[in-house]
Formats: sequence, structure tokens, C-alpha cells
Amino acid sequence: MLNLPELSNVWYEIRGNLASLAGLTMVLAFVSVALLAPWIAPYPEEGWGLTYSSKRRFLPPSLEHPFGTDELGRDVLSRVILGARTSLLIAFSVVFLSMMIGGFIGIIAGYLGGNMGTLIMRVVDMFLAFPPLLLALAIAATIGRGFVNAIIALTISWWPWYSRLAYVQTLSIKNMPYVEAARTIGVSDFWIMVRHIFPNTLPPMIIQASMDLGSAILEAAGLSFLGLGVQPPAPDWGLMVSTGRIHIRRAWWISFFPGMAIFLTVLGFNLVGDALREGMDPRLRRV
Repeated sequence: MLNLPELSNVWYEIRGNLASLAGLTMVLAFVSVALLAPWIAPYPEEGWGLTYSSKRRFLPPSLEHPFGTDELGRDVLSRVILGARTSLLIAFSVVFLSMMIGGFIGIIAGYLGGNMGTLIMRVVDMFLAFPPLLLALAIAATIGRGFVNAIIALTISWWPWYSRLAYVQTLSIKNMPYVEAARTIGVSDFWIMVRHIFPNTLPPMIIQASMDLGSAILEAAGLSFLGLGVQPPAPDWGLMVSTGRIHIRRAWWISFFPGMAIFLTVLGFNLVGDALREGMDPRLRRV
């Protein structure tokens, strides 16, 4: 499990690195915007796509509409703010579910070992043979479009990576003295996996999760861009970029601002993920 020395090392890496500190600032800013979105959006009903005004179509950025308006006269700033909630919720849901599902499957395969463990990992390798985005596209096209289906499609394509990571960690943990002692006094295999092995596989999976959040946002935006993710009129960054590209010559701001939101959020999570990895890995930690 994460302990205070490890957390202090992570904070030391972030505090001593300007890029990591900027990344943490961006992440906290976007998370705060997502949490407060309904209250800070200047036109929340337009942001949710509940209302629109044909008289205000394609208005350029101004004091009244800092990010301009879209093809239906809706305030782009409001939709970008509310889209942060959608994008971050998909990303956190996908990474959390992938870590839990993949982690437990990897732990079971590593702890059981033998033919059963090998069989489980060969199934995992089958999933790993496909590029995650391509597999997610195929699954989303099969089960249908929508917010929940996008989470399911991305989770199915991502869990094997955590399963492989947990499997390797379990192989090095299951023969440790404290695991052998628990087995000797009659502790059940299930309780050993839950109480002794799973907590010790969490640090590397948390590091991987922090680095995957940015990729999850990017792939969720990709699904929406291709029409297989969040559907209109719901606010979503990828969907906004997709609809705005049609009018890119006339109203560049419709695609530009949600695209910048994707770029900055992914950059922020990647910088924080690098700092977390360096702070928790003694081989990479700065002296």
C-alpha cells in the first residue's frame, strides 16, 4: 500500500519539477471545473443542449461568449465546462474498472499458477494482441453508442494491461515469508489474495492508472469523434471537435477550444503520472 514516505517522495518530485507542478495544477483545475460545472457554466441549459438560439449561430469569441457560439447558437464555453465532467467521468470509470477487473484476474492467475494460471494469461494475451482503440471501436460498434457503452467498450479493451501487471507482481509476492506464514496458519487462499497480495500490487497499478487517465480521455474523445461514444446533444469534447470540424473554415473556435481542453488535460495527467512514477520508483527517484 501507499505509505507516507512514498507520498512525500511523490510530492518532492512534483514540487521540485516545474513541469510536474504545472501538470498537477492543470489536473486540479480541470477536476475542479468538472465538479463545479453546473454552477460555473454561464449558460448551463445551453451547455447541456436543452436550449439553443438560431439567432446567435457562429458568434465569434466575445465578452458575452468568450469561446463563441456553435452551429445551434449554444455557448461553447458552457459546453466545454460541462464536457469536462463527461470526459473525466468516463476516464476515471474506465481506469478504475480496468484496474479492479484486471487486477483481480491477474492476481488469481499468478496465485494459482500451473495450467490454470497459464490458461488465464493466454486469454489475456489474446486481448493484448489487439490495439486498445481498435478493439474499443469494434466493441462500441457491436453493443451500440452511448455514454455507458463507451465505458464498457474502453474497459474491455484496457483491463488486460492491468491483469498482466498484477500477474507479474503476484508471482514475486506469493512466495514471500508473510504469505507463507499466513498459509501455514490456515488462512484461506481468497483472504490471502485480498488481504496480503492485492494491497501490495496496488502501487504499480496506481502508477499505471495515473498515466492511463490521459490516454483514456483521448480514446473516449476518439470514440465520440467517430460517433460511437457520447451522443448529441450531451456535451463532450470529442463530439464537439467532430461537429465543429464541419464548420472549421467558418467558425474555428467550435473545435479549437474543446481540442485545447483535451490537449491540456491529457498533458496534465501525463506529467503527474511521470512524477508519481519517479517518486515511487527508487531507481528513478532524484537524489
